[in-house]
Order: sequence, then structure tokens, then C-alpha cells
Amino acid sequence: MSRAPLWRAIVALAAVALSLYIALTQSARLGLDLRGGTQIVLETKDSPTTKADAASTDRALEVLRQRVDALGVSEPGIARSGEKRIIVELPGVQDPRKAAEVIGRTAQLTVHPVTGESAVKGTTKPAADGSRTLPDPERPGNHLTLGPTALTGQGVKDAEATLDQQSLAGWIVSLDFRKEAGDTWARITGDAACAPQNSPERRVAITLDDKIISAPGVNQGVVCKTGITGGSTQITGDFDQTEARDLAALVKGGALPVPVDVVEQRTVGPTLGADAIEASTTAAIIGIALTALFITVVYRLLGALASFALALYGLISYAALVALGATLTLPGLAGFVLAIGMAVDANVLVFERAREEYLGGRSTDLAKPVRTGFAKAWSAVVDSNVTTLLAAGLLFFFATGPVKGFGITLSIGVLASMVTALVITRVLADFAVGRGLVRKRPGLTGIAATGRVRTWLARRKPNLVRHRRRWLGASGLLVAVAIAGIALRGLEFGVEFTGGRLVEYSTSKPVDADTARGAVADAGFPRAVVQESGDGDITVRTERLTDAEQQEVKTALEGPGGTVTVERDEMIGPSLGNELRQKALIALGIAVAAQLIYLSVRFRWTLAAAAVSAMVHDVLLVVGLFAWLGKPVDSVFLAALLTVIGYSVNDTVVVFDRVREVRRRNPRGDLAATANHAVVQTLPRTVNTGMGALFILTALAVLGGDSLADFSLALIAGVLVGMASTVFTAVPIAVALEHRNPAPPPSRSGRSGGSGRSGEVPDGCSPLEARRRRERGTGAVV
Repeated sequence: MSRAPLWRAIVALAAVALSLYIALTQSARLGLDLRGGTQIVLETKDSPTTKADAASTDRALEVLRQRVDALGVSEPGIARSGEKRIIVELPGVQDPRKAAEVIGRTAQLTVHPVTGESAVKGTTKPAADGSRTLPDPERPGNHLTLGPTALTGQGVKDAEATLDQQSLAGWIVSLDFRKEAGDTWARITGDAACAPQNSPERRVAITLDDKIISAPGVNQGVVCKTGITGGSTQITGDFDQTEARDLAALVKGGALPVPVDVVEQRTVGPTLGADAIEASTTAAIIGIALTALFITVVYRLLGALASFALALYGLISYAALVALGATLTLPGLAGFVLAIGMAVDANVLVFERAREEYLGGRSTDLAKPVRTGFAKAWSAVVDSNVTTLLAAGLLFFFATGPVKGFGITLSIGVLASMVTALVITRVLADFAVGRGLVRKRPGLTGIAATGRVRTWLARRKPNLVRHRRRWLGASGLLVAVAIAGIALRGLEFGVEFTGGRLVEYSTSKPVDADTARGAVADAGFPRAVVQESGDGDITVRTERLTDAEQQEVKTALEGPGGTVTVERDEMIGPSLGNELRQKALIALGIAVAAQLIYLSVRFRWTLAAAAVSAMVHDVLLVVGLFAWLGKPVDSVFLAALLTVIGYSVNDTVVVFDRVREVRRRNPRGDLAATANHAVVQTLPRTVNTGMGALFILTALAVLGGDSLADFSLALIAGVLVGMASTVFTAVPIAVALEHRNPAPPPSRSGRSGGSGRSGEVPDGCSPLEARRRRERGTGAVV
């Protein structure tokens, strides 16, 4: 007897137990929109070489963003305010003062040869060439005379805090130099190696902001004039883990182009009110319950087990997010809830294949079709999830800010979905179909019935691919309308992309954020970001606010707040700046190219090109819809659009996987007929998966409030368009490309795949017809 079921059960139990332990012992880190955080206001100052202006402040802002990312603070809010100020909002920071200290350091790293030492304190102010005298960190009371600056932080390619594996003495910071800087490092250490042992000239000093943080001596084994090659070194200095991590973040992020001062530090409340969060939570619960009810009605016992497995999926995903320290925001939570609905897909794939196997086979044993269903759904599940993981991984490695955070959330969701569907659901299904009560009543499982969609398809026998030119024409027309909307009406970019105005009001009577938010919305600014700030003040952040409109907001707040005065009124820059957008676009382009390559290897370049074309088609239609409706394009919409991309490719890959399977059995068959057969056979899965996602999205759109309305609209459109584009765009493009670039004929030495083989079920047969004919062979309908 195989031990695989036992191992699957052990893995499932271990995953659930570990997730439950993490969920009960650790709390999630909530984002600025759900819990608020710390706001730090920095002001740039002139340096000897650089004037503090809007351009240098923008460069400083990008350095700060990299530092915050390296410090492990996810989903921060960073924007320029006025010409010289930068507002940094950090969610869930344990020590705000320490964070402000680390973020605000200039972090000018320099490397110097040591030319001597002195007991007398010299001038710490650097000369024109960078030479100076600074205290020796290893010998208190002693000072080192440093030569001219040989290297700066710009020559450092990467910095990482690691535990010293050789001496186990503590934490160190490993530096990797760029090519030219690595050659310079070898020259400096080569010159130092020529000095006598234990002399100060044998040391090399590494300074950070005019302070020596490490001055190691060159080892005896280093050859004079050759130095330390390899382009890397280590900074030692009795660091603990936090100090080493902070230093690595500073060095990796680079030096600020201009110094900054912390001018203000305060606590800010959540940008979303308690009512909005409660409404979104209620909508999520109702949506998940409807999805579970739907899959239970369709697949009965196996559907109920899958619903239980989906609850465990939620537990595993949440525990993984908590363990990794990811920050949960409302769009992230909504995407997390949606992922539960989309995780139905893998279960539906398995159950539909099991249904086909049972209805098309000779045996009435339930265990075999369930086992075969999992085996045959494996390739589709893996290919669809790998394409999504490619995109998520590249977004994580190449993008920054919220796009990077989305990559983390998406990766966790995909991996948890695979574990849930292929391990946990299988353990539960194998256990259930092995019970005597279930074996005697196969109708309880849900796979013994044909299903309404499959029955209708068997009766009508539609030929959806026959009118492929008509479908491509309709798709082209819709794309033209979408592009026209983008060109004629333009996109309504939100304050995160365009910047806007930030006004802080103080009131004579206490006003909570929910009341203030309602007053501002009634005044005609429903999309304004309203939050508590400092000691009871209210800040309003919105785009294109004129002086007259600002006065209207002030008047609206006077109702609940009494006397209202303006404490601060500044223009702010975009929190999603040009560099972040460029990195996101580059990451997305690389992700699409990687998906194209992967699908070309797994399928054929014609099918890969068709899948990517359908994805571009879906994205253009969703963006065009928002352009025509005048809906805001912000970070929430960006998260929705990235989800649409993953859903589109996932849906197309499932159909193409069935095309590949049929062509392996009958490689000389007509591609149009094969594609139509694959579409018809996978249509029940497409409908059931789409319904599972739409239940949740509709609940979020109707009950989730204004905060999730646009997010839900984008995803509803994306799911509907993605379901349609697979059939009416991807498949027709694939057939057209294959006709122009046919695959090479199969080798004659291989097994014949003709339809005349014994046991082959003819195309167009319904599962019931196949069962009546008692065809011999694999027992599969397709």
C-alpha cells in the first residue's frame, strides 16, 4: 500500500497546526488606512555642494523610500510637501524616535587610508580632499589621521546584515562593491598591506557621517600591492542585530543628496473610518459564506469539504502574512478575501475532472475518479499558478512600495492555494470517498451527476470557435472603444499619483475622524483622505483643491467642530512618484516577458502569444472602463489591475492545458475542433470559478462602502472580461496563429494518436453518452 496518503495527511496536519499557532500567538501589522501610525515631517537643508530645492528633495524622497523598505516597514506613505518638506508615514512602528533617527541620517559612507595616529584631538572638519582626524573606536582617547577619501557609498552595490559565521562574535555588515569600487578597494588594502605589522598605516577606516564605524587592520596574508580582491568586505563593530540591519539599510539606500532635519513627529489616525472597516468586514464574511454555499450546492459532499479546506486556506495565508511581518491594508485584505474566492478554482478543476472520469468510465468506484481527477488537474494547476508566481516574484524583486507589497501577498496566496487544493482537499476527499456510506451513495459526492451547465452543453453542442473572426472583430472593437476612452477622456489619477493639497484644521470641539469624514464628503469631496492628526487635529488630503473649496471644507467642519482654524496648508507631491511608477512598469514588463517564455516552453509560442494578447486585451478594457466612467486611478485600482492580470492568464492556461492534452492523444486532429472541444469541456469550470469570485466581489461592491466600491468594480469587470476573453479572444488568436505557423508533424515512430484507437471517446460525446457506450481506454471523456 502506498504511503503517499499518509505523508499528505502529515503535511496537511503540520501546516494547519503551525498556522494555528502563529495566528494565535502573533498579531497582524495593520496599515495606515486601518490603524494609523507615526508621521514624521522632514525638512531638507542646503549642503556645501547641493541646494535644497524641489529636485533635490525628490531625490532625497526616493532614498528615504529605499531605506524604509530595507528597514522592513511595508506600505509606508511618503510624499513631498511644499518644496523642502517630506512627510513620512510609518504603520506599526514600535519605536518612532529610533525610526526618525535612522531615516533622517545623511548616511554619507566614506573609506579612507589611515596615515597615522595621534593622542591629540585634531580637526574633525574634512579638508577639500576628505582627509581629517577622528576618534579611534577601538582605542578610546586615541585618534586616527585619515587620508583623502578613496571610496564613497556610491561604490557599494549591496549591503547585508549577517551573523559572523567564523568567529560567532556577533553581527557584521557585508558590503559588495561595484566593479570600479572593487578595484579601488583592492588598491587601498594593497597599499596598507605594505606597512609594518601593527602600525596604524596598516588599517583602513570606514566612516559614516564623520564618525569611524570600523577601522580594521589588513591581515598578514594579504599581499603587498595586491590587496583584497573579490569586490567585497565586511564591517565589524560589536553590532547587535538591529544595529547591523539599520546600518545595512542606510548603506544600501545610499546617502541623502542633502541633509534633513526632523521638524515634526506625531501620531496619525487611520485614513478609513470604523464604519468603513466594519462594512468591508461584513461584506467579506457574507461573500465567503455565499461562495462556500455555492460550491457545496454544486459539488455536495466534496464541495463542503472544499469549503472547509478554503477556511484552512485563509488560516494558512493569514499566518504566512503575519510570520513574514507583512502590513495588512484594506485593499490587501480585500485581495486576500478575493483570493479565497479564486482559490475555489483549483478545487473546481479537480472536481470537474473527477466528474468526467466517473461519468465516462466503466467503474463505479469513487476513489479511482477522484484520484485520477487530482492527477489530471495537476498540470493545469501548476502551470496557471507558476505563471502567476512569476509575475508576483518579479514584482517583489524589481518594484517598490505598494506594488512590492502586492507581490508578497499574491505569492503567499498562490502557494497557500496550491497547498490547500492539492494536499488538504485531497486528504479530506480520499478519506470521504473511502467511507462505506459514501461508496453506497455516490450521489452524495456531487461527481456522480452531470451538472446543469454540462448537461446544457451536451444537449446544444455549441461550436464556439466556428465564428472566431466574428469574436476577434468584437474584441478589437471593444479595445478600440477602451483606447478611445483613455485618449479622449483621460485617466482620473488620484492624489497618490498627482499630488494635491494637505490642510490641517484644529477645532474648538472634539471631532472624531468618522464625523469629519462625513462632513467633508457632504461638502462635495467624497474621495478626500481624512484622518486624525496629533492632539485632536483633522487633516484633509485631496487633489486640486482651490482656495474657495478649501474654505468650503472649513465651513463644513464648523458644524460638528465649532470654531475651526487652519494650522497647516501645503501642496504635497505624489506618494507614488515617477521612479516608483517606472520600476513598477519595468517589473510588469519583465513579468509579462517571463510568462511568455514559460508558456512557450510549456505549450507553444502560438498559445503563449494568444494568452498574453488576451491579458493585454483584459487590462485595456478595464482601464478603458474606468476612463469612460471617470473613476479614480489610485493604488487600490493598481492592486485590482494586477489581480486582473493574474486571473486572466490563469483562466486561459486552464483551457490551453486541455487543448494540449487532447492534441497529445490526437496530434493530427483539426485544431479548431480540438480547441472548441477544450472550451466546451472546461466551460463548467470557468462558470463555477467565476461565480465563486463574483459572489465575494458583489458583496464587497454592494455592502463594502465607498472605500471598496471602485476596487470591486474593477475586479468584477476583470473577472467577466477574463472569462469571456479566454473563449472569444485567446482561443481564436491561438487557432489563427497555429494555422499560419503549424506545429511540426509528429514522429511516425511514436504512438499513433488518431481517433480510431480503441477506447478513444469521440469528440462531442457527453459524459452520459460515454458511460453508455462503455468505451475502453483511459476512461477520460477528453
